[in-house]
This record gives sequence, structure tokens and C-alpha cells, in this order.
Amino acid sequence: MIERYTRPEMGNIWSDHSRFSAWLEVELAVCEAWHRLGRIESSDITEIREKAGFDLNRIYEIERETRHDVIAFLTAVEEKVGPASRFIHLGCTSSDIVDTANALLLTRAGNLILADIDKFMTVLRKVIEDNQGRLCIGRTHGIHAEPTSFALKMATFYAEFKRSRQRFADALEGIRVGKISGAVGTYAMLTPEVEQITCELLGLKPDEISTQIIQRDRHAHYFSSLAILAGGIERLCVELRHLQRTEVLEVEEGFAKGQKGSSAMPHKKNPISAENLTGLARLCRTNSLAALENMALWHERDISHSSVERVIMPDSTIMIDYMLTRLTGLVSNLRIIPENMERNLNLSHGLFFSQRALLGLINSGMKRQEAYVLVQQLAMESWNSAQSFELLVRNCADVKSRLTAEQLDEIFNINYYLRYENNILNRVLS
Repeated sequence: MIERYTRPEMGNIWSDHSRFSAWLEVELAVCEAWHRLGRIESSDITEIREKAGFDLNRIYEIERETRHDVIAFLTAVEEKVGPASRFIHLGCTSSDIVDTANALLLTRAGNLILADIDKFMTVLRKVIEDNQGRLCIGRTHGIHAEPTSFALKMATFYAEFKRSRQRFADALEGIRVGKISGAVGTYAMLTPEVEQITCELLGLKPDEISTQIIQRDRHAHYFSSLAILAGGIERLCVELRHLQRTEVLEVEEGFAKGQKGSSAMPHKKNPISAENLTGLARLCRTNSLAALENMALWHERDISHSSVERVIMPDSTIMIDYMLTRLTGLVSNLRIIPENMERNLNLSHGLFFSQRALLGLINSGMKRQEAYVLVQQLAMESWNSAQSFELLVRNCADVKSRLTAEQLDEIFNINYYLRYENNILNRVLS
């Protein structure tokens, strides 16, 4: 199941090879900066460019002895480069490399997530456009309220995903910063020029001020934005789960040939994708809390955030990629059942016209509370006796004395509820 919805591009970003490759990108960019500033000779930078690399197993071997991943990485690279390797990591501390490389990795993962959002929104937009004018009952507190359209229902989610995309794009821009400022951020062994050139080479911005690390409010923003995005996925999935209930059944998840719903009950077709995504949203929110906890570190830096980020960086980005890909499949294969929408619309015997009847009586000059009591009495009679609310209203003497047949025709015109659908959809989809 996981493999069907997980793209290798996202998983590869967080492989050990990719992580060390990003570290090497940063180290080489720092060397290029030193070369441009005259600190590294042309012969040495040429040797570094040509020979810099690493053997993954050799890094693992060295780390077992040093118990320090950056030192193990640097040692493995030095073995490849030779004498010119003395310029690699010149003036840097570990976090210069790790934090800047993490910015590269989070940016790459974030760009994939933005593409995922765009793909899903394209699918959701088609559902909206295909179902414009399709009436269904709106529900508040789980109880029938007034008619809406399935297009409008889905458009609320489209608008939310637009906001989530913008929030995440802002967070992605916030994370796209590097720091090459040394042990406590003073450039004591470096220069701001080295940092500027390095970041330009990497497509990053220099952090305006750093300590030994980039401050973690940036990361908290990133993972909180993912959590809000996951919350939007969950909100849509909760709606789809309700709409798939046997008593409702206005939509249904695609059910593949040979698929099974229950080990005990052969008839079962369960909303497993929507339920799965609802659960994963909880996990994504949990990871965002860990990112928020990472903000308050001791003085210029401690290491309490590091172990957390080794988990939540790959987990949250891979998870959101999976969730969006699976949600796109769910919505693109969603079976929409108009006849059940119509059936459910009529379940309450037309009670949803109650507000229209109330306002019609008010417009005729009847006091609001007097009109409310009258309409409520007719509504309760309709509900308790399973009679048509419209017929009860039309046959009520108090109503007939105030409203003409033409006015009542307008009150009970169901298309009235769609009169601003185009206006709303144009606002959302423009």
C-alpha cells in the first residue's frame, strides 16, 4: 500500500547518500568562496573540485570510531582529496554545514510538496467544475440544514488548500537560508563575504543573524505549515467518510477489482483511504509540536534539536508527499452518486424551506417571533407526520391570508439556493 503512493524522489532526498552529498555541496561552495576571495589557490581548488567525494561505507566505518558524523564525513572526503583537503571546512563548525545542507534538503522536499498540492488542486477543481449546479443537502451539527451544491461543498476545500499552499510557500521561503558564520555566529574564523558567496552558489539566502545554528522558528514554521496542510486533508477526509456512510452514500471511494473490504464480511466496502489519511494527519501534527519544542535551545546552541530533526524532517515530508498523492488518487477515483444526493435532499419532507417561509411571512408584515412560532409548528407537524412541509404551508390559513400562490411558488423554488453559486465559484477558482 505504501509503495503505491510513495514517490522515490522524496525518499531519495533523505537517504544517507543524499544527506552527505548535500554536506559536500556546502563544503565545496565554501571552498569556492574562499577561492574567490584569494584564500585558496587555483591549483588547490582544482584538486578539490576534481577529487572531492566520499565512500558511504567508509563514513560509517570512521563514525563507529569517532562517534561524530561530520568528522567521519570530513575524514572520508580528505582521504579522497589529499593535501588540498586542508582547505575543506576552513573556519567552519559542524552546524555551518549541517544547517545549510538541511536548508537545501528541506527546500528540495518542499518543492516536491508544492507540486503535489498543485496536482491535487487540479483534480479537485475538475470535481468542482463537473458538479456545478448539483444540489445536495447542507448539514450543520450533522443535521439537515439548507441545500447547497456539491461544487460549493468541494470549493470550501479548494479555498483552504489555496491558503495552505501559500502558507507552506512562505514557510519554504523562510527555510531557504544558510549560515556560514562559525562557532557562535561571529565570523571569527570566517567572513560575511564567505557566507554570502556560499549561499549564492547554493541558491540560498544568508541568515541575517545566526548563532552556531539557524534559529528554529524557521523550522517550526515549516513543520507547522505541513501540520495545517495535513489538517486540511483530514477535514476533507472526514467529510468524505461521512458522505460514504451507508445511510448517506452520496459518494464512494473507488473499489478495485479483487479488492477486499473485510476478512469476515464479504459485502464490506470501507472508506479506508479517507480513514488512513485522517490518522496520518494526527502524526503530522505531532511532529509539528516537536518542531515547536525545538525552538528554545540553550544559549548559542545545544544539540537537543538534532535527534528530533533526524526523525521529523524525513518523516513529515515523506508523509505529506504520501498523503497528497493518495488523496489525489482518492478524489480522482471518487464515485459521486447524484441520485442519493437527491434522495437525501428529500428525506426531511422539504423542511429546509423553513427559513424561506419565515422570511416570506416577515416580508408580508407579520412580526418575526409570531412568524417563527407559526413556521416552527408547521415544521414539527411535517417532521412528526412525515407530510410535505410545502403542502402544510400552502394549506395553512394564516399563510394563505398573507402570501399569494405566486409568492409561495417563489418561496419553494429550490433553485433559489444556487443563485450565487457562480459568483462564489468564480471567487474561489479565479
